[in-house]
Amino acid sequence: MYFKEHVQSKTIRERMAEEELVRERVDEQGNKWRKAYFGGGEHFKNWLAQCRELGDVQVEEVNSTGYKCFEEAGDRLYRIWVKVEETNEDDLF
Repeated sequence: MYFKEHVQSKTIRERMAEEELVRERVDEQGNKWRKAYFGGGEHFKNWLAQCRELGDVQVEEVNSTGYKCFEEAGDRLYRIWVKVEETNEDDLF
């Protein structure tokens, strides 16, 4: 209950600012994941298809409370995470 009340008390600007800070995470096995996308609808489907071409992908559903367009449409909100492989980024350029 606390989470729902806490989310509802924040403005959409605060929620978006917090989301901007969510960029990477590490799973239980120590694998690094980078956020590639945050959103929903048809854009989500397109991004998911493209991210799958890059490698391992995980999808996380996010609480859409406060995102009026998602609430009104009954749409879900997602993050797409792409696994960060141990490569030297200098080799890419």
